[in-house]
Amino acid sequence: MRRRIHPALVGFAALVFLFLLGPLVIILGASLSNTTYLAFPPEGLTLRWFENAFEISAFRRTMVTSFSLATLGTLLSLAIGIPAAYAMARYRWHLPRFLGNVFVLPVLVPEIVLGFALMKSVATGLDTPIYTTLLVGHALLVLPYCVRVVGASLAQFDFSVEEAAVSLGCPRWRAFFTVVLPNIRGGVIAAFVLAFITSLNDVSISIFLTGPGVSTLPIQLLAHMEQFFDPTIASVSVLLMFVTVVVMALVERTLGLTFLAR
Repeated sequence: MRRRIHPALVGFAALVFLFLLGPLVIILGASLSNTTYLAFPPEGLTLRWFENAFEISAFRRTMVTSFSLATLGTLLSLAIGIPAAYAMARYRWHLPRFLGNVFVLPVLVPEIVLGFALMKSVATGLDTPIYTTLLVGHALLVLPYCVRVVGASLAQFDFSVEEAAVSLGCPRWRAFFTVVLPNIRGGVIAAFVLAFITSLNDVSISIFLTGPGVSTLPIQLLAHMEQFFDPTIASVSVLLMFVTVVVMALVERTLGLTFLAR
């Protein structure tokens, strides 16, 4: 017998969906407005603000910078996070327990504090180029996500399979790449997606580390909003949301979200 859902529960669920999707609908509507200022509901529909977003050279330049930073920063973070997660899962009885908390510090420390510390110690103290400083900051920001997500996959992995490969003559480094890594690829891909999206939309750290000639798209949006209040801001935000949806759709089509949840 099919259970009847209480109307109050349906209403609560509708309010939750409205709370989550309402801002997205407002931004989408504002990006299509035919006015020269942000307005919702839109007064007429047009796509010229999306065209304007690509016509502004600062947006094109910072868009390339943001995507390259998100990609390289995530790859650098995975290059550090995967061995760290493997060591903590494989040798957890031999390593101190507080070591796992060290990799969570970039999440526990407020991003404003972390950005200011990186500006003083890396950008100013070491006199490193702006792009390099941004890369270090973004890699440090997403490192906890990589360690935690990959570590969750390794927690379910049976290391006796790796030991069996080693006992049959396979070098340990090759056993890692041919036995361990293929079995946790779902966690690696999930970590990449989560870290990429987090890095792409970061503001708190990037605002301290950008400089002349090098900026990210979210920071450029803030600078544009100081001078103009047109729907271009909303159109760029819609494009960023579209990128997030496309990335998640590709993962779902190729692997499936249920696979990543393993």
